[in-house]
Amino acid sequence: MNAANRGVVYKGPGEVAVESIAYPELALGNRKCDHGVILKVVTTNICGSDQHMVRGRTTAPSGLVLGHEITGLVVECGRDVEFIQPGDLVSVPFNIACGRCRNCKEGRTGICLNVNPARPGAAYGYVDMGGWVGGQTEYVMVPYADFNLLKFPDADQAMEKIKDLTLLSDIFPTGFHGCVTAGVGPGSTVYIAGAGPVGLAAAVSAQLLGAACVIVGDMVEERLAQARSFGCETIDLTQDGDMADKIEVILGEREVDAFVDCVGFEAHACGCNHGKEAPATVLNSAMSLTRAGGQIGIPGLYVTEDPGAEDEAAKQGALSMRFGLGWAKSHSFHTGQCPVMKYHRPLMQAILFGKVNIADAVNVQMITLDQAPQGYADFDGGAAKKFVIDPHGSVA
Repeated sequence: MNAANRGVVYKGPGEVAVESIAYPELALGNRKCDHGVILKVVTTNICGSDQHMVRGRTTAPSGLVLGHEITGLVVECGRDVEFIQPGDLVSVPFNIACGRCRNCKEGRTGICLNVNPARPGAAYGYVDMGGWVGGQTEYVMVPYADFNLLKFPDADQAMEKIKDLTLLSDIFPTGFHGCVTAGVGPGSTVYIAGAGPVGLAAAVSAQLLGAACVIVGDMVEERLAQARSFGCETIDLTQDGDMADKIEVILGEREVDAFVDCVGFEAHACGCNHGKEAPATVLNSAMSLTRAGGQIGIPGLYVTEDPGAEDEAAKQGALSMRFGLGWAKSHSFHTGQCPVMKYHRPLMQAILFGKVNIADAVNVQMITLDQAPQGYADFDGGAAKKFVIDPHGSVA
């Protein structure tokens, strides 16, 4: 099938553009991809981790087609695809996984051994993640379709909740994974660092898991207001003062049971120094504010190379952590990509049966493909919104 295709393309630091790109083929290099499918993209989301590339904080090459949060309609299947059919509406995990390697068989799909020659793990449209074409496009190819794709049981019902279901490709499972790995459960007290979309997704996940109190810290009042809109306590990190004192005002205690880092390597200092980058500040706060024996979930992205860092060590991903404190308090640290397939089906069920309103929590705003560059700019400016691109005008 020959058809037109357009996508969001990274042009260089601070610049993205919507351009004509090749229509996808069922191919991997020079060989056929008989286990793959081609999707007509229904929704595709702008992610905070995309912003790291667009800000010039990675080694992403110019010309990279962006986008790893994809929901789509199957329009073509390879001959070896058995259980997915044309017309199926599916969610695409951002991790690309073969389903055959040791890690995939253990459920560690974020570090598949066969989809990226450079390192374990791959993703669509992301630097150092295998060179796969991104999904902020009209059409995209998805490999290993039977293993990777989550088919929605009723397409019409799914379209009614598509603003929620589009978040299954990344941020809802990622936020949930951050909470699970932080040990959140009934009665937990939880601190979420960052009120961007992943932080808000983590906050609503903590509530879904039964947390007694969820505290969200950020530097943007609009984002903090969004967290308060569904029952979170908040801390304005631009204000001076000891963080433990602020936690104590809310909880009556100076530490939390569980800490989730949804900021990552572009973290800033707090209080009067909030304009200065301090890439290890969230990790150090986690060790200070988490109770002895507590767990720290780190879905926030940390990189091996940061060309925009302010010091030479941080440019190589080396951060000044007070690790001895974490050791002394017997903390456990949980890092890495979320294995989306571990969570996406149960979270789909929670959405379809009305147990969670994730789109409201993260404040989904629909935009067209042509509006994507402005969406990137608004997101970078601190907008308390999750921008979801509708390439074909499929969503009412």
